[in-house]
Amino acid sequence: MTDRARCVDGSGIRRAFQLGATLEDPINLSIGQPDFEVPEPLRRAAIEAIEQGRNGYTLTGGADDLRAAISAHLQVDPGWRVDGDNLELLVTSGTSGGLLLAMLVLCESGCEAIIPDPYFVVYPALGPMTGATMVTCDTYPDFRMTADRVEPLITDRTKVVLVNSPANPTGVVLRDDELRDLADLCESRGVMLIADEIYDLFTYRDGLGASGTCPSPARYTENMLLVRGFGKTYGCTGWRMGYAAGPSWLIAEMAKFQQYSFVCAPSISQAGLVGAFDVDMSGVVDAFERRRDLLREAFAEVADVSDCCGAFYGFVKVPEHLGMTATRFCEEAIKHNVVVIPGNVFSDRDTHLRISFACPDEKLEAGLSILADMMRPACV
Repeated sequence: MTDRARCVDGSGIRRAFQLGATLEDPINLSIGQPDFEVPEPLRRAAIEAIEQGRNGYTLTGGADDLRAAISAHLQVDPGWRVDGDNLELLVTSGTSGGLLLAMLVLCESGCEAIIPDPYFVVYPALGPMTGATMVTCDTYPDFRMTADRVEPLITDRTKVVLVNSPANPTGVVLRDDELRDLADLCESRGVMLIADEIYDLFTYRDGLGASGTCPSPARYTENMLLVRGFGKTYGCTGWRMGYAAGPSWLIAEMAKFQQYSFVCAPSISQAGLVGAFDVDMSGVVDAFERRRDLLREAFAEVADVSDCCGAFYGFVKVPEHLGMTATRFCEEAIKHNVVVIPGNVFSDRDTHLRISFACPDEKLEAGLSILADMMRPACV
């Protein structure tokens, strides 16, 4: 076994998911798997693509019709004209695939990349896989990865700053000014900013920027990499579909690595998602915002909760009076048939737990009630 393999642990999210599968009718608040069905037009398009024989490879950069749809969308949000001269795009096998390709191009042994703490579980693993040292930016207690917090961490070895907004596991959405300052900092220091915006559509009304959409550093610079996806937005996580847009030189190098690894994103998934941007998902987003409100209300008097203005998650602090780590609290929650994930899966700290509200309302309400009751002083 290589040192690379030894340095990458299995995902704590998957372990929680597997544990939930062993319980009888659990209240599973552990995984960010959308609980709504893929919209019918997209399902139908994928089925028709199979029947019409679109089952072979596409070009490495993606099928022409999907690329055209993505280009048109990017011209509206964030306002980029992707024409291949200065900006280009690449259809990827999920957003994780896009992040890995970017890191393979930008980093090697001796390089550093700055990631937030808390972080999505893939981020630390990108270090061993590419040779880079992952430097964590402590964002507690408000979980905002600001330029002021990032700047002291930049060295002459820093090649990448990776920002995630709306964020997993906290649900925090950075403001326009915070993202503009971060973009300015990275550009002035010659560092590539990568924005992981997989949850861009799931930005709730209290997190929207001046444009009325998800705030993005891409509105202030084109000298960065924008990574977005379809899986969370349209409930098709298993279709493994994302895209990356940024400087043409960077996308060209990423495409080379894709040729010899993923080859191309799944052809049927690409065909199914050509019309995705025309599907109205506002009803789904509104439903998730109501669930977010349920989470806030459940813990209003018993625990600190991240502002969760986006994504599917709340990051809840285990009250100090309980005298236990988040891991211990999650073990106790399992005894009540509730599955949640301890914060140390996403962080150097073990003080919080991540609650996913991507589940039916009745399950969510029952689980939140149990967890809140466990946190009350009477339960010490």
